This record gives sequence, C-alpha cells and structure tokens, in this order.
Amino acid sequence: TYVTPPLTEPVRISGAPVVNLVASTSGTDSDWVVKLIDVFPDEVPSQPEMGGYQLGIAMDIFRGRYRESFETPKPIAPNTPLPYKFTLPTANHVFLPGHRIMVQVQSSWFPLYDRNPQTFVPNIFLAKPQDYVKATQRVYHAQGSASFIALPVVSMR
Repeated sequence: TYVTPPLTEPVRISGAPVVNLVASTSGTDSDWVVKLIDVFPDEVPSQPEMGGYQLGIAMDIFRGRYRESFETPKPIAPNTPLPYKFTLPTANHVFLPGHRIMVQVQSSWFPLYDRNPQTFVPNIFLAKPQDYVKATQRVYHAQGSASFIALPVVSMR
C-alpha cells in the first residue's frame, strides 16, 4: 500500500490510469491486483461516518502469465523482477484537498476472481489441488525499477 500525504489542492483525473508495475513472485504464475483509492480525511465534521473512508476509483486484475501476450501465456521466471504494464478502467474523479491518494497492490481478489494456483498450468480452471502453492510476491520501487501509476491528470480550469 502506498499513500500520499494529504493533498493541498484538488487533483482531477480523466481517463485510464496506466499501471507500470515491476514485481516478482516465487511461483511460476501470479495475479496482480491494483487499486486506486481516494482516502477521505480522518475527520469529516459534516459526515462523521465518512472519516477515513476509502473510496475505490479504479481497480483491475492482471494475470501474470499474459504479460507478453494474451494469445500465448507463459510461466513467470521465479524471483525475477519483471515489468507488467496494463490500464485500469477509465476514471473521472477529483481528489479533494485534505484527501489522500492510495494505491494498493495485492496478488488475489478472491472471491471476486478465481484463485491463481501460483503454479503455471495450461488451464487454471483445471488446476489440481497440488498445483496450489504458497508464493511470495514483491513489488519493486528502487531507482531504475520503480513501480508507478501514470495518472491522467487534467487541469481544473
């Protein structure tokens, strides 16, 4: 999870945020779920129930086996940082002053999406119990291999 400090000015986005993820897994397949979230201030005097609320703005899942081609899935080389580039759904939103922009990255969205066995198999829907293994995922943010989301920021004027 990555969170900005509270915003001092409004930030308007209009378009499809582009995920540029550099990540690795100890398995041979993995899902990458990325969520762009508007975090309300901890205290909202006019609506106390909204304090700290996390509003999902754009979210999607990307199956690592398709990082090079949707037609030809390939296993992931274990423990190797690899680039994953994909777009989130189009969003038109204004992050208000006092709010924070949050990005969450996770490797499962079960039960919304089927579980990934973390082992490359020709067809995930035919995975056997022994194909399901524990895996460790890492997101990289060092200079030269930094993960980021390119936001489609537009002028407020």
